Amino acid sequence: MLVVSARWGFPLAVATSAASAAAYAWFHASQSTDSAAPAVVVFLVLALLTNALVGQARLHALESDQRRREANLSADLARTVLRAADLPEALTAAGIRLTEVLDLPAAGAVLGDADAPPGPGQQRIALLDRGRSVGSLLVPADLDPADRRRVTRMVPSLEALLAAALDRQALNDRTVTLARQQVALRRVATAVASRAEPDEVCGIVAAELADELGVEHVTVIRYTDDAHCEVLATRDDSTELTLSVGERLALGGTNVSTLVADTGEMSVLDYSTASGPIADRLEPRGLRTGVGAPITVDERPWGAVIVGTTHRSVPSELRLRLGDFADLVATAIYNSEARAALTRSRARVIATADQARRTIERDLHDGAQQRIVSLGLDIRALQASVPDDPTEVQGRLDAVVDSLAHIHRDLQELSRGIHPAILSRGGLGPALKTLARRSSVPVTLQAHDLGRMPKTAEVTAYYVVAESLTNTAKYAQASEVVISAHVDEDTLTLSVTDDGIGGALPEKGSGLIGLRDRVEAVEGELVIDSPSGNGTTVRARIPLAETSTTG
Repeated sequence: MLVVSARWGFPLAVATSAASAAAYAWFHASQSTDSAAPAVVVFLVLALLTNALVGQARLHALESDQRRREANLSADLARTVLRAADLPEALTAAGIRLTEVLDLPAAGAVLGDADAPPGPGQQRIALLDRGRSVGSLLVPADLDPADRRRVTRMVPSLEALLAAALDRQALNDRTVTLARQQVALRRVATAVASRAEPDEVCGIVAAELADELGVEHVTVIRYTDDAHCEVLATRDDSTELTLSVGERLALGGTNVSTLVADTGEMSVLDYSTASGPIADRLEPRGLRTGVGAPITVDERPWGAVIVGTTHRSVPSELRLRLGDFADLVATAIYNSEARAALTRSRARVIATADQARRTIERDLHDGAQQRIVSLGLDIRALQASVPDDPTEVQGRLDAVVDSLAHIHRDLQELSRGIHPAILSRGGLGPALKTLARRSSVPVTLQAHDLGRMPKTAEVTAYYVVAESLTNTAKYAQASEVVISAHVDEDTLTLSVTDDGIGGALPEKGSGLIGLRDRVEAVEGELVIDSPSGNGTTVRARIPLAETSTTG
């Protein structure tokens, strides 16, 4: 009976007990005339008590096994859901597993989000975590009490599991977003570090915000002095209702561009309250919220990076990153303006030095040299008036005239070194011919119809050739030099090539460094190619447009 009760349950055990009692009574009656009733009653009572105890033990064992299966189910669901890359797909698999373990009817259990509606024949159990809705469990509406108890026992673990899954997904999404933001910032920072022009950096900023961070509308603007702003770069999800690069928009009213210009601070605006020309221009786009970060250069709002969205709000992290992007644009602009200011400053220094040389050369020519020539003529006249007899006086006068002639030649050479007069009078072509004629190394000059050029270009080209010829004579051991000069549209291209020993090191020669500074000061380019044993070539490209020296 114990075996039957433990294995097959209480009803079969009772039937077995009754059959055993009947068999006992029949056997006893056939062997004895005594009554078997007392013994049968005792047997039946003991059998019923035993079956009841064994039945309870069996139920407890089944309950324990079910609890173990539910515990294993919770662990399996945790592994399935928390390791999944796709949460909805993982919830579907978890519902199937839940149906199998709880042995639910055919409709089964379905795990879904908080708003999942129940289907026909289903009831919805809300899953909450500290008052927050984390999901829902859909189960058959006609569950029996045992199934309902099993489902109810699983609800707390499902609530904790879905809460953890949602927190994990939120953390993962935030990490991915942060990583994409950092990648986008790094790309912009790389462009700034590589000295990209501000317009290029603005385009990269707009592209990164739109493509990597998913912003619907991005515009980078520059403020002008006439209460307008100019669009430097723009990206928009819409292909029709967009701004154009170079478009000028009037400031005024209530809009993000005007707010940033007025306050110099980050501004957020609900576009339902926007007004002014810019708001009218963007109204068909249907944006609901805009955020603008100032591009601050020298403590003034130079421009702004503006984003817009059709949602009611812009994520706080995007606002912070927007300021970072604006700071990078400001850095690019500051660097560009600093480089331009440095170039103008170098050009002013060189122009001032060249003007000083021209002034000294002219003063020497018109002043001291002319007086020396005049004095020599006076002495010659005096010498002519002296009688031939005083030979001593004649000899001394000859010596004085010769000394004056030497002084005159020295002053001519000095003034020619300060500034070549031939350059001022005849231009670059005659000046190059003079340099070629005076060179100690034979020169082949290839320059025709150069014409007159801006003074800065002529002086720069002259000194490039003069310094190159000087270096060739001193160090190159060359037998020939070829000078080539020609004008291509608005650029003078110049080269000086020798057949010497090469091996020149521009970074170790102050003359070559000075040449590079001079050429770069007029926004030109100087390249020195000097492989050892194969001669040296100095190439220069000099723009012919007048370089601004004001600033």
